[in-house]
Formats: sequence, structure tokens, C-alpha cells
Amino acid sequence: TMQPVFLLTDLFVYGILLFVLWYIWHVRSDRNLRANWRLAMQRPVAMVSSMVLGFFLVVALTDSIHYREALPAAPGQATQYSTEAISVLDKVLEPLAKARERSYSEPLSAVGFRKETFERDGVSVRDYPRLRFGGQHLSDPTQELSADVSSKSWSSLGLSLTIIGLTIVLGLSWAKVRTGQTFSDVWARFQTGQTEWPWRAMALTFAVMVLCITWVAVLSQGYHVFGTDRTGNSVLVFALKSVRTALVIGGLTTLVVLPLALLLGVMAGYLRGWVDEVIQYIYTLLASIPDVLLIAASVLLLQVFIDKNQGVFETALERADARLFFLCLILGITSFTGLCRLVRGETLKLRELEYIQSARAFGVSTPRVLWRHIVPNLMHLVLINTVMQFSSFVLAEAVLSYVGVGVDPKTASFGVMINTARAELAQSPLVWWSLTTAFGFMFLIVLSANLLADAVRDAFDPRTRLRSVTPVS
Repeated sequence: TMQPVFLLTDLFVYGILLFVLWYIWHVRSDRNLRANWRLAMQRPVAMVSSMVLGFFLVVALTDSIHYREALPAAPGQATQYSTEAISVLDKVLEPLAKARERSYSEPLSAVGFRKETFERDGVSVRDYPRLRFGGQHLSDPTQELSADVSSKSWSSLGLSLTIIGLTIVLGLSWAKVRTGQTFSDVWARFQTGQTEWPWRAMALTFAVMVLCITWVAVLSQGYHVFGTDRTGNSVLVFALKSVRTALVIGGLTTLVVLPLALLLGVMAGYLRGWVDEVIQYIYTLLASIPDVLLIAASVLLLQVFIDKNQGVFETALERADARLFFLCLILGITSFTGLCRLVRGETLKLRELEYIQSARAFGVSTPRVLWRHIVPNLMHLVLINTVMQFSSFVLAEAVLSYVGVGVDPKTASFGVMINTARAELAQSPLVWWSLTTAFGFMFLIVLSANLLADAVRDAFDPRTRLRSVTPVS
């Protein structure tokens, strides 16, 4: 048995998931929104980016389901649970997490990174020691390592091709039944890319993802694919755990920015007068304070509160999660000013249009005018800005953790990995794999978000909407 645990950020992750599901349902019932999203997702780059982000979202969701495991109990005693909460992702990665080494080890290595003095056959020698996990099935790593890695790589390639082949056959069969065309016609249209949706690009992306995931999964059964850090922990495990932190920072901070910017911007632009003056004063004051200083002061105050009130949070995980949640709030409060200015300016323009003036002349109340006429005409700007800001928040976490005012040092994040790599880059020989892994994962997340943002902007912004994308019959 297990006992569910709901952290603050977990609840907001579930809330964001429910909102996304509601928005999908809303899009299906709104013809204009459906047409705009169709226009955006018919671009191959948008669909490919969505698939990559979807993979990282699945990783983040599995890492957001926390629970406490039941401890062994004697017959007749009440069930006791562990004091530390773990996630579903922790359980999946448990074999790799338990395969700890003494210290650094290079990717796909069977020996330590540095020479040590130890006894071998009763003789004291100074050599590279064998790892506790990596390559333990090899009797002579010097001779067998390359051949074993090649063998496992070929095995993963065969498994990947089988999965890809079956998926493509099932997809083509479904298309054949749906369209009523022959199998050869469906295959020809798929090969040439003459389909309504970019199935060819999606298939190539799916193939690359399956190849990479399968290769890592197969080799992880006998090696540390991305090496280990200073404490001997797997860099792959730390990187996968960091995905949730990055997406929580991006998603939760966006959730804080949206209502603040939309509410204050619309009120300032529509009501004007003293309301506009007060709101302008507020966001101008916030914009005048350096973000890093305000965030650093807020995080330090929270840390002092946590240190003086240890009983508020039962476990270290809850303390680290509270700091992450508070960081999202502060980052959102300091980042809403740009969108607020944009919304205010657009509202000033919309309130002078004829249909708004007519609604006011017929006695429509101010809240109804704002909700029914102003806000819907601002949503394309809000959506575009939201998607584009997501990647900037992910990068902001890395920068803040790098300067020491980001997430808790015990929390897995790309910023913590980069901060740790500062000292590693100065060592000789160079420890390069931690920084490279963090850079690779962040690059994929940020690039996918930016490319998706470009496609959404082109589809939703009336001034730059793509007219060249037409469905293929």
C-alpha cells in the first residue's frame, strides 16, 4: 500500500493539466480558435516541437505523483509509512539511482575517472578502479567495453526499428480505413508529405525519439549513459528529475503572470483616470527594481522563515518544494509588467472602437463589456506572449540557481547542474558531461517552446497570420 502526498507544486501541476484539458474542449467548440490552432499545428515545426514538449510533460507529470511507501509491519500492528515521499519517476529510475559510484565516471565507462591507490591481487597499485555498477558484467573492460557497447547498441536499434515499423504500419492501416484509399496511395501521399497534417515530420520525429530513448534504456542496464557526478549519482537521473523543475517554473510562473497582467492591464486601459495612474505607478515601481535583487531578498527571507520554523514542513522535500513555489510567485510578480503594458495599450485602442461605444450607449455594464468584448479580443496577444515567455522563465531558473538565489540546492534543476559544473570545468582532467547534459536538455526544451511560440504567433496574430497553409484534400 501507499499514502498519497500532495505538494504545493503538485496541486498546481494538476490544476494546469485540468486547465489544458478544458482549453482543448473549449477549442473544439469554438470555430475560430479551432481554425487558428489547425493553422498553427499544420506546420511541421509546430507539430515536431509539440511532440518533444509532450515527452518532457509526461516526464514532469510522472515526477509530480508523490506518495509514501508502506514500511514492513508486524502482524496486528497499524501500517506505518516512510517519512520521505517519492514520485512515480523515482520508482521507475530506482535501479539507476541505487547504482551509485564512488565519484566521477565518464559516460559509458567501466572504470573510475581518476586514478586511485588500491590493492589488486595483494599488491598495492595506482590505477583506474573498477566501477561498482558500470561495466560490472565485463571481465576485462579494456578489451570488452567497445564490443559490448556496440552489441547493446545494435540490440536497441533492432528493438527501435521493430517499434517504429509496427507504429507506421498501424498508422497507414488506420489512414487507409479512414480515407478509403488503397495502401499504395496512402503510402505515396505519406512519402511526399501531401497530407492534411504533417504526418511525415511526425513519423521522423517519433522515430528519432524512439531510437534515442531505446538506446539510453538498453545501455542504462549496464552503464551510466551520461556518467556520474561528484557524489557518484547518475547524471541521467538528475537531468530527468530537473525536467519537472523547469516546467513547473515555466508553467506556474506563467499562471501567476496571466491574471495579474490581464486584470491590471484591462482595468488601466478601460477605466483610465486615477485607476490607470495607480496601476501604472505599481508596475513602473516594480520595473524599476532589479529583478535579481528583489528575488534574492524574497528567497532569503523565505529561507530565514523556514530555518526558524522547522515544524511547518515535515520533510526536506516539502521545504524544497515550498521554496520552489515561492520562487515561482516572486518571479511572476516581477515579470508581469511587460504583458501588463501590452494589454493596457491594446485596451486603450479597443475601448474607442464603435462596437464598444455602442455597447456602452445601450447601457451594458462595465464588467460585461470587459468580459464579453475586451478580453476575447486580447486573448491572441496573451496567448502569444504566454508561450514566448515560457522559455524565458525556464532560462531564468538556470540563471537564478547559478547565482545562488534559485531553487533549493537539494532540488534537481538545470541551474543547480550548471552551478555545480563551474568548479568541474576548472578541474584537470575536465569534467564535461554534467554541463553538456544540462545544456542538451535545456536546449531541447527552450528550442521546442520557441518554435511552437513562433507557429502560434503566426497563426493567431492577424497581422502576421500565415495565408499560405491550406489543407490538402
